[in-house]
Amino acid sequence: MSSLGRGVLVTGSSRGVGAATARAFAERGDRVVVHYRAAEGQAQDLLDSLPGTGHALVQADLSQPEAVQGLAIEAVAALGRVDVLVNNAALFLDPAGGGNRRGDHRITDVSYEDWVRAWQTTLATNLMGAANLTWCVARQMIEVSPADGLPRGRIVNVGSRGAYRGEPDVPAYGASKAGLHAFGQSMAIALAPEGISVATLAPGFIATDMAAELLDRPEGAAIRAQSPFNRVASPEEVAQAIVTLANPQAEWASGAVVDFNGASYLR
Repeated sequence: MSSLGRGVLVTGSSRGVGAATARAFAERGDRVVVHYRAAEGQAQDLLDSLPGTGHALVQADLSQPEAVQGLAIEAVAALGRVDVLVNNAALFLDPAGGGNRRGDHRITDVSYEDWVRAWQTTLATNLMGAANLTWCVARQMIEVSPADGLPRGRIVNVGSRGAYRGEPDVPAYGASKAGLHAFGQSMAIALAPEGISVATLAPGFIATDMAAELLDRPEGAAIRAQSPFNRVASPEEVAQAIVTLANPQAEWASGAVVDFNGASYLR
């Protein structure tokens, strides 16, 4: 197995940071399961473009516990073993809410029904989905020995600067990421005796396809100016940071929540 690289599961990898992360792992010789919820065409295009062999495509709605369990089973079947889990999948939007694609639910603007739906939908994927998948994959990491020379496991959660600075337009998103940060630290303590490290990356604004429209508007200049570098991160930069935290030699980063925002928010 070691000659074929590690087995890596990246959730939400049909586009954006997830796609860049899947590509970054594949470029270093790892085998990757590309996960998607609905964007099958984009996920398939990414899979077809990945260098190397042994990659696979798996669909799952992370808000459904049974689907999460199925994703873990299929990933193990495809890879032989999941050595690295990247909990990247996240929702900004409320699929049932319509209107703004970000699913804005500012407390002063939305009805109680829309407020409840936004919170339930966001937390089900961003927090509970990651927690449930971590259970499934971590148990596999414990039960199935890694290849010679590889650590028992690496888990990297993709959090957000919004967990600290606040997200008044999408408070459920900010709260879900704050919960993910805390969850990662709890798991770092719980899984260290098993040889599994858990770290969290907290990016700021990222120039993904979904963000392009906002960055092209007049307010895009103000977003870029939040950083003294006067720009936002690229998906590839975030992907490289994730790969670094998942490195076999990065065990001592376990428990860390790493700010990755170009000095746009300091705490």
